[in-house]
Amino acid sequence: MDEELNTTYVTLDGYIEVNKYRYVYFCIIFTLYIIIICSNSTIVYVIWIHKNLHEPMYIFIAALLLNCLLYSTTIYPKLLIDFLSEKQVITYSACLFQFFIFYTLGSSEFFLLAAMAYDRYVAICKPLEYPTIMNKTTVIIFLVVSWLIPAVHIAIQAIGSAEATLCNFNLKGIFCNNAVYTLLCVKSRLIIVFGVVALIDLIILPVLFIVFTYTNIFIISYQSCKEIRKKAAETCLPHLLVLISISCLSIYDVSIARVESDFPKAARLLMTLQIVLYHPLFNPFIYGLKMKEISKQLKRFFCHARIIVY
Repeated sequence: MDEELNTTYVTLDGYIEVNKYRYVYFCIIFTLYIIIICSNSTIVYVIWIHKNLHEPMYIFIAALLLNCLLYSTTIYPKLLIDFLSEKQVITYSACLFQFFIFYTLGSSEFFLLAAMAYDRYVAICKPLEYPTIMNKTTVIIFLVVSWLIPAVHIAIQAIGSAEATLCNFNLKGIFCNNAVYTLLCVKSRLIIVFGVVALIDLIILPVLFIVFTYTNIFIISYQSCKEIRKKAAETCLPHLLVLISISCLSIYDVSIARVESDFPKAARLLMTLQIVLYHPLFNPFIYGLKMKEISKQLKRFFCHARIIVY
């Protein structure tokens, strides 16, 4: 009983007419969540069962899609519960945990895309050295770094927020993103400094590395034969599309936390939903349709499944 009395609850104030449209919201989000789970997990499974796809590029793609699954699972189950609840609330500790997982997984995508960019650079620009450079150990190091560095950065911000005093208990959102800072009485110097450090380390530097790497790839490809240019276009274009997608959504996320309080609630809700809807749906279709080997194995997989059904 004492623990319940000492628990701090935060009201998620970003919903619109939940009581009126709760079942409509629930059905739409539940359907989208199932599509996200099926589309991402299918490609991960196809990569896992086919040994010819056990190459660094496809392993990074599988890690990125697994990241999308975990990213969605951080948000969607809570959304579904809130749609069916009389009050849309969350404990402050659970809110910070959601904040930590959300930004750790979101930031790790930039590191995974940076690892993919380096992989493509070595494959196209240094093909003879590729097996030596992109060995199993290198891939494991890239994967560990991609999740570990964001986790450490975001953990510091989450801990700093946990120790801060709250003056507001209404979060203008439907889940705990960086709008949690609006709940604090005073944003500590630790949070401000590490917020800037995290922005530079987790987003700006990886994006600059990716742009620099792909620029070198396209310069070298342009100077090479037609076959190399085709290979560069086929393997690099999907990664660039995903980078553009996650970068736009990151800008969205920063924007909705910075807009004024009188910003229309419906517009804020739509912007927030775009963060959690587009990217997890976009990635599997890009890699499933644009990556030749994955597309080929998916067609075989579905043809085999159809034969079994009939």
